[in-house]
Amino acid sequence: MDFKDQILQLASRIEKLLPQIKTEEATKNALILPFIQVLGYDVFNPFEVNPEFIADIGIKKGEKVDYAILKDEEPMILIECKHHLEKLDPHNSQLFRYFHTTKAKFGLLTNGLTYRFYTDLDEKNKMDSTPFFEFTITEIKETEIAELKKFHKSYFDVENITNTASELKYLNELKVLLNKEMITPSDNFVSFFTKQVYSGVLTAKVKEQFAPIIKRSFNLLISDAINERLKSALNQEKQLEVAEADKIEEAANTPQGPGIVTTVQELEGFYIIKSLLRQHIDAKRITYRDALSYFAILLDDNNRKTICRLYLDGSKNYLAVLDETKKEVRHEIKSLDGIYQLGDLLLEVIGRLEKVKS
Repeated sequence: MDFKDQILQLASRIEKLLPQIKTEEATKNALILPFIQVLGYDVFNPFEVNPEFIADIGIKKGEKVDYAILKDEEPMILIECKHHLEKLDPHNSQLFRYFHTTKAKFGLLTNGLTYRFYTDLDEKNKMDSTPFFEFTITEIKETEIAELKKFHKSYFDVENITNTASELKYLNELKVLLNKEMITPSDNFVSFFTKQVYSGVLTAKVKEQFAPIIKRSFNLLISDAINERLKSALNQEKQLEVAEADKIEEAANTPQGPGIVTTVQELEGFYIIKSLLRQHIDAKRITYRDALSYFAILLDDNNRKTICRLYLDGSKNYLAVLDETKKEVRHEIKSLDGIYQLGDLLLEVIGRLEKVKS
């Protein structure tokens, strides 16, 4: 499972766990430590993830930050945790006090849902008052996942992150500013755009007339862009459907072994399973082999890595998986749509197979 899938899986799990999380300690254990694990760090190794990290401040000794991610026994990232219902107020954060006392280059303030990354762009060795990177994990976007991946243990590079931190910070601030201007255009904003299209005297009345026009123009621009993206996505989906249909027809007409006939129904079942699993593993790794009594779907075209078997030729239809002892366990399906209800079971099989050496 790649990094993106791990983050999305964690986000999905978090939404289910929230009603049971009542304390800050539970927030750490259920939300924040799993997040640190996804970043590739061993939360059970104090030489890598040090809980209650001591960051002495002047004559005050024994001051602690919730976690420090270490490299070569030096802190790289200081992490302060809050209860998931608590708002994140950086001005009251202990990170400000701790940041300049250690060699850590990054501070992370989180309540397990929102994650705010800080550094010292404005003044060296003094943590900025605004984060250069922020996201909410249950609403995380692909672009944010790409930025977050830079903090993964395998890719972590202080210089690389620092070089992009400034751009990220101003990019986020400009996004907030533009969003605010599009909702309620300021006087300067209206004046700037009105001057580009209106040659008369820019009176207060003229600006009052142009304010809603400018707002509508932005809304139309965004709407047109969304429609174009949707149109493009629908065209791509249609092309994929045609290609998949061609594959099914081609495979159905391909000669099999003696007495073996691969049916269109079996191939449709294969493509349903492939679509269910492609979000978690490379779709090219999912293959099939037809046999006299069943239709097998395999991982890496390996008979020892059977994902499932389809029995679709009798009065009853089944999807069967092999348990840890290689014993076949059948699940009756009324139709091919019944495969969708077994998606979690198939993911469990994939997880088991990924641990098996070829």
